[in-house]
Amino acid sequence: MRLWSIKLEWLDSIGLVALWREALLAKKVLNEMTKGYRNHPQLLRFKNCEKPLNAINTYLFYVSEEALKRGFNFNLGKINVGLVDMSITLKVSQGQLDYELALLKRKLKARSIEKYRIIEGIPKGEPNRMFTSYDGSIEIWEKIKE
Repeated sequence: MRLWSIKLEWLDSIGLVALWREALLAKKVLNEMTKGYRNHPQLLRFKNCEKPLNAINTYLFYVSEEALKRGFNFNLGKINVGLVDMSITLKVSQGQLDYELALLKRKLKARSIEKYRIIEGIPKGEPNRMFTSYDGSIEIWEKIKE
């Protein structure tokens, strides 16, 4: 499961569709509607916030907005729009953002060279609308891939 903290516009179509599916799975987990993934590290930041269901629904809303910009038609019926709260922000370290940008660059270099070329010169990770950054290293919940 990968719930990106970096700007969603940096993702290619494959990454955006995968993010939608994974965020929907995260919503099910937070709603206690699944047996698996309950302790997945990517969920900790949502679980630890005051209103986890509001946070994940808001995250899904932001993903759906990016999809709409690209002409995709994600099913908004899968989001509990009544829980969307655009005042919710989660904190993420700059080290995490930089790690995610580097990870995305590796993925895009292998599967979407056009998208890779757009972001290859970006030196530092930037958060998507759900997050605000602070100085720090990679988050403890990250499973680092070499």
